[in-house]
Amino acid sequence: MTTTSELETAWDSVVCEARKARSSRIIDLFGDTDRVEQFSISALGMLFDYSKTHIDVAARDSLLNLARAARVESIRDAMFSGARINCSEDRAVLHTALRNLSGAPVMVDDVDVMPRILETLERMKDFASDVRAGCFTGQGGMITDVVNIGIGGSDLGPAMATRALSPFHDGPCCHFVSNVDSADLADVLGGLDPATTLVIIASKTFTTIETMTNAASILKWMSVHVADPAAQCVALSSATDRVAEFGIPPERVFGFEDWVGGRYSVWGPIGLSLMIAIGPEEFTEFLAGGEAMDVHFRAAPLAENLPVLLALVGLWHHQGMGFPTRAVLPYEHRLNRLPAYLQQLEMESNGKRVGQDGQPLPHGSGPIVWGEPGTNGQHAFFQLLHQGTEIVPCEFMIGAKGHEPDLAHHHRLLVANCLAQSEALMKGRSLSEACEIAASMGYSGDMLMAQAEHRVFEGNRPSTTLAYPCLTPRVLGQIVALYEHRVFVEGVILGLNSFDQWGVELGKELAKRLEPLLAGEAPSDDVNQSTLRLATFLRAPE
Repeated sequence: MTTTSELETAWDSVVCEARKARSSRIIDLFGDTDRVEQFSISALGMLFDYSKTHIDVAARDSLLNLARAARVESIRDAMFSGARINCSEDRAVLHTALRNLSGAPVMVDDVDVMPRILETLERMKDFASDVRAGCFTGQGGMITDVVNIGIGGSDLGPAMATRALSPFHDGPCCHFVSNVDSADLADVLGGLDPATTLVIIASKTFTTIETMTNAASILKWMSVHVADPAAQCVALSSATDRVAEFGIPPERVFGFEDWVGGRYSVWGPIGLSLMIAIGPEEFTEFLAGGEAMDVHFRAAPLAENLPVLLALVGLWHHQGMGFPTRAVLPYEHRLNRLPAYLQQLEMESNGKRVGQDGQPLPHGSGPIVWGEPGTNGQHAFFQLLHQGTEIVPCEFMIGAKGHEPDLAHHHRLLVANCLAQSEALMKGRSLSEACEIAASMGYSGDMLMAQAEHRVFEGNRPSTTLAYPCLTPRVLGQIVALYEHRVFVEGVILGLNSFDQWGVELGKELAKRLEPLLAGEAPSDDVNQSTLRLATFLRAPE
C-alpha cells in the first residue's frame, strides 16, 4: 500500500526532472543512437513514438515510479473486476465489458453481467441486419436513412466512429442530431423522407432535455407523412417506463447499465447507428480492437504499455513542464471528429477540482484538449504551434496507407507533411540559417536581420506520433480504447474520479429556471442583472 508521502515523493521527483529538462534541447537527446528504440513502443500493429519529447531515461524512470506509487496496476485490475471505483456515484466502471467478446465472467455484486451484455449485442445484430436487409421497413418501404438523436457521449462517440469508418458503409445513410438549436434538426431533416427514416433516440434516462426536445420535434415532422411515427423509432435507454409512454415497444429498446458512462458507451447500444452503417461483422471487429487493447493494457509491463506511456507523457507535459493545452492532430481526414470526441473524453473525465477524497487536488487536473485534422491545421493554427509564445505539445496520428489506392500519391504527401511537422517542431530554424535565407533573397544590413528574425523557429517543441497500418474498424477500436485507458491512468495518478461529471449539472439547472423568463414570465429574485438584461434583449417577440 503506497503512503501519501511516497506519492508526494514520486511527484517531487517528476517535477525535479521536468525542471532540469526545461533547459535542454530535444534534438540533443538524439546523440544517443538507441533513443528511438528506447522511447517508442510497438504493440498491436501500432507504433507509438515519444522520442521527440524532453523525456530522458531519468525522467521516464520518475514517471514510471509515479505510476507505481499511484497504484495504477491494482486500480486497473479493480476496474476490470467490477469494483465500485466510481466513488462519488458508488458505481462500477465496466464499459470494457461491452467489448468482452470472450464472454469471460465479469462480476458486479456477485452477478455475472456478461450474459445480459451478449444477449443485448445479439439483439442489436439481429435488428441491424433486419434494417440493412429490408426485413424491418418504414411505412414507405426500405429504410434509407437513420437519424441518431443524442448529445454528449450519445452523439460524439457514434458520430465520430461512423465518420471514421465511412469506407465500410454499406447500409442506410446515418445522420446525427445533438444540438437543441433548431438549425441542427432542420439541416439534417431537410431532404429526408419521413416514411423511410429510422429514428434512434439515445438517452439512458429518457429525460435529457436536448435529446427529448429533438425527439418530440422529429416525431411531429414524421406524423405529417406517416400514421405511426413511433413505429420507426428505436430507444437506447434503460428507462423502460418512459420509453413505453413514448410508444416504443420493448423489442426496439436496447438498454445499458449505470456502470457505462455516456462518453464510454459507443461499444454498446449507443453504437447501434454505427452497426447499421457498417454491419454487425465490422462492428464486431471494432469491438475486437477495443478488446485487444484491453488485453494489452492489463498484461503489458508499465514501461511497454501503450495507454500507460501515453498517459505519462501527457502528465509530464501538463503537470511537469507546465504546458496548459495539448493538440490532437490526426493526419486522417475521416478522423475529423476525433479531437472533439477526445475533448469530451478527457476534459469531462479529468476536468475536476477535487480528488477521490473530496479534497482540493494538490496538482493541476487535466489539460485543455483541442485539435483538427492535418493538413488543414497547417494552414490555420500551426503558425502558433511553431512560432507562438505558448508551447503546445502535439499528438500526431497517421496511417501507413489510406483507402484510395488510385490516389496513393495523395497519401504519400499526407504522410510527408505529418512527419515534416513533428520534425520542424523539434528542430526549428536558427538565426544563422534564417540570415542565410534572407541574404539569398537580397536583403542586407538591418533589413536582413529584421527579415531573418521573422523566419526563426525556436524549435524544441515536443510531439508524439501514433502510427498505425490503416484505419479499419479494428484499428479504430484500438485507438478509442487506448485513449480511454490513457484518461483512466491519468485520473488515477492525479487522484481524481474520471467517471462522474457533476460539472455539467449547474448550467442545466439554471437553464430550466431561465426558460420561463424567456417565455415572458416574471423573473426569479436571484437572476443576476446582467443575465436579466440579456434575457430581455433575446426574448423572442410575441
